[in-house]
Amino acid sequence: MKTENLHLSAEWDKTFPKNDQVDHQKITFVNRYGITLAADLYTPRGASGPLPAIAVSGPFGAVKEQSSGLYAQTLAGYGFMTLAFDPSFTGESGGTPRYVASPDINTEDFLAAVDYLSTIENSDPQRIGILGICGWGGMALNAAALDPRIKAAVTSTMYDMARVNANGYFDDENSAEARYAKKAALSAQRSADYRSGTYAAAGGVVDPLPEDAPFFVRDYYAYYKTTRGYHPRSLNSNQGWNVTGCQSFLNQPILHYSSEIRSAVLMIHGEKAHSCYFSRDAYAAMIRDNPYADNKELLLLPHAVHTDLYDRIDIIPFDKIAAFFRTYLR
Repeated sequence: MKTENLHLSAEWDKTFPKNDQVDHQKITFVNRYGITLAADLYTPRGASGPLPAIAVSGPFGAVKEQSSGLYAQTLAGYGFMTLAFDPSFTGESGGTPRYVASPDINTEDFLAAVDYLSTIENSDPQRIGILGICGWGGMALNAAALDPRIKAAVTSTMYDMARVNANGYFDDENSAEARYAKKAALSAQRSADYRSGTYAAAGGVVDPLPEDAPFFVRDYYAYYKTTRGYHPRSLNSNQGWNVTGCQSFLNQPILHYSSEIRSAVLMIHGEKAHSCYFSRDAYAAMIRDNPYADNKELLLLPHAVHTDLYDRIDIIPFDKIAAFFRTYLR
């Protein structure tokens, strides 16, 4: 396995303050496709191994300096070794072209993080969990269905990226005709991109915010476009994914085998989030006819909206998350 020499920031450029009780270092690891991923490794200060370990990623279009890093550093304060990584093609990680997503490769990113955590010093290979936020919540469930090394998985404010791409928001475009129109537009864009030799960007969160913007757009703006969560490497804060970046999600469902997950799963969502239906439905499908349903839980937080679970430490149930991992990573 050959590791690419990535340019990693030497300064603390996170959207959250540094916890002096947690050690932090920049690391890299390689996935099965040869893409080198950049990550932040957090370890409780003074802890001796072997430690239970958790790989964290998300939200979809964010970077490890945002929400995933906050989750990782906070959970390290509870005694876990944690790894917040940038998915392939984004942030400080490698992979070209930039700003594309893949149901396969991005699931593999989680599995490669497990590879790394299962082989490094002070990490216990028998006690590894994963945590996915927003679109990487769906990737986390897909990874848990694929890799028995994952003993526990947590999803927070989960998006099913296959469903939203194929069906539109709230399933308002769930028809063969609507999907055909999307495919035709994406195929035309592919031809245009190939002729120009560049990949057109879709644009990140809309800015300036239109007066008639729906609430969920305002919710994203309040995080990605303000000092609260803006980061210069975040796709959502800037130019966004490529227009064709999520094309493969249109006909590649990622949660098809979720009812075969044997390991423990905790799904967390805000009841007021526009995206709550993703977790409600995914949880129902996961436990349906699943003989291992007893270690699955859906936790709905009253009054919380989607991005509250990105960074609101007064709302994110870290005590619950830590207790869940302690129970199943033992």
